[in-house]
Formats: sequence, structure tokens, C-alpha cells
Amino acid sequence: MEPELRIVPANEASWDDVQTVFGQRGDAARCQCQRYKWTDGWLWHAPREVLTAELFEQANCGVPGAETTGLVAYLGDEPVGWCAVEPRTAYARLARMPVPWTGRPDEDKTDASVWAVTCFTVRAGYRKHGISRALAVAAVDYARERGASALEGYPIITTPGKTITWGEVHVGSRSIFAAAGFEQVSHPTLRRVVMRVDF
Repeated sequence: MEPELRIVPANEASWDDVQTVFGQRGDAARCQCQRYKWTDGWLWHAPREVLTAELFEQANCGVPGAETTGLVAYLGDEPVGWCAVEPRTAYARLARMPVPWTGRPDEDKTDASVWAVTCFTVRAGYRKHGISRALAVAAVDYARERGASALEGYPIITTPGKTITWGEVHVGSRSIFAAAGFEQVSHPTLRRVVMRVDF
């Protein structure tokens, strides 16, 4: 029998489980989900310990009821995936990007009721099993239940037969968001689109 996939807010998961998902090497381990939190190139020069400390403070692991910054997926008891989701205003880098990167042209970028999904991480060995898709669906429910007026994602366009690195697809693919009920609202670059659900 296949183990059950369940998804919980990071504040209901343990810090060890979050770090198990991020691993010890690769893009996720290095970034610690800080790419959209920082506004400039300092991120790439910051020691990993600094970025890890930032995520530790943001996630509030083991503190049910506290604010948190993402969702953790488990396959049975095994932590296998992560999705960053919270108010769009929590992501300083998004605020500096021009519309149409961040919502509708007439929308106030400081509106904290608009939430964003900025990152997916799935452990090696568990990829291509629908975990990112399940996390996207869970992010919709999570944002809606917390009073969000809308939820956005900024996926990369994947082309059948064309190889992309796992690091490139940390933002998710268009198909993942479409399957979760998001609709494309803009196409700011050749390879990026903005997907959105309005509640």
C-alpha cells in the first residue's frame, strides 16, 4: 500500500523535517528559500548559516498557531516536499519587480491580502510523483482559509523534450499551477508567466 501524502503548515512540522527536505547540497540547501526575501545580490554572498537562521525564524517550526512561511509535504512519516506561500508583501524582491510581475496593473503592490507561491522543493527520489502539484493545491486552500483575496505564482514555462535543471523549476511549472486552478494573467518574459487565483 502506498503511504499517504499529507501536507501541513511549516509551523506544525519539525525544523529537522524542513531541513531534511532542503538537504545538504544543491540550490535549495544553499538558498534556504530566501531568494525572494532579499532585494539584491547579497543573498549569493551570505553564509548559508545566515540564510538558514532567516528561514528558521520565518518558519516557526513546532509552534502551532504562529505565522509561518510555507507548507511541508509528508509521504507517510517521511518529509518529502516544501512550498513557500505567504502574503506577497513578505517578498521584498517581488515588490521591486515591475507590474505585470506582481499582479494586475491597477493593483496596489502593498496589498497584504494578495498572497504568493514563490518556491517548491521536492527531495531527490520523490520527484515526478505529483508532490509539487499537491503542494500547489494545498497552497490555494491554505491562502484562502487565511483570508487571502488572491494567490499568485510565477512559474517557468517548460517545453516538452527540452531539458531544464531542477533549480530552474523551483518556481514551479505552468502545468502545476493550472492543475491547481490558477489562470494565466500575464506573460512578462519568454519563459515566465504570472498565474493567479482570485478568491
